[in-house]
Amino acid sequence: MESRKTKFILHGGGSAGKIDEDNTDFYKEILKDTPESAKVLLVPFAKDTERIPLAIERVTVEFNKNRESKNLTIETATEDNLIAQIRSADVVYFHGGTSLKLLEVLKKYPDLREAIKGKVVAGESAGANVFCTYFYSPNADGVFEGLGFLPLKSIPHYREEYKDKLNNVGLNLESLLLKEYEFKVFVI
Repeated sequence: MESRKTKFILHGGGSAGKIDEDNTDFYKEILKDTPESAKVLLVPFAKDTERIPLAIERVTVEFNKNRESKNLTIETATEDNLIAQIRSADVVYFHGGTSLKLLEVLKKYPDLREAIKGKVVAGESAGANVFCTYFYSPNADGVFEGLGFLPLKSIPHYREEYKDKLNNVGLNLESLLLKEYEFKVFVI
């Protein structure tokens, strides 16, 4: 029996306070292959605590705006129950924020890779970085090693000035250069 493939949708992030960008295609892609009644788990661990409520509200609005006829249940992850919450979700959405902060939390879960198998995994900026083998963080202005779930080296919020930042790592890896509001899909 073949196991279901995991669909990663990696997003380049956005600018704080910039609300005129249209992420409709991104949210439609996330929900495209989900059941009519889908459970979405929001993982805000990359965010500073005070920014979490607004981020949850913003993403919830986007999911509801793009759900079409789907019945969505949206839940916010907790560190205590993360793996169980992922296992019961159809979609796992990793918010942007600080890549190293998110990575530190996710490294506590050795069964994370197994838990997300067969799910739709969406990652925005930091949430995209952590799944790649290497990433450049514009905020930290450094190159770091991610979880390595995808054989990629990534730069979110991509601008031309960042083009050489990953030249010295992962020479055999594909570069994922995502400008703000761009996304790319990987199925493994």
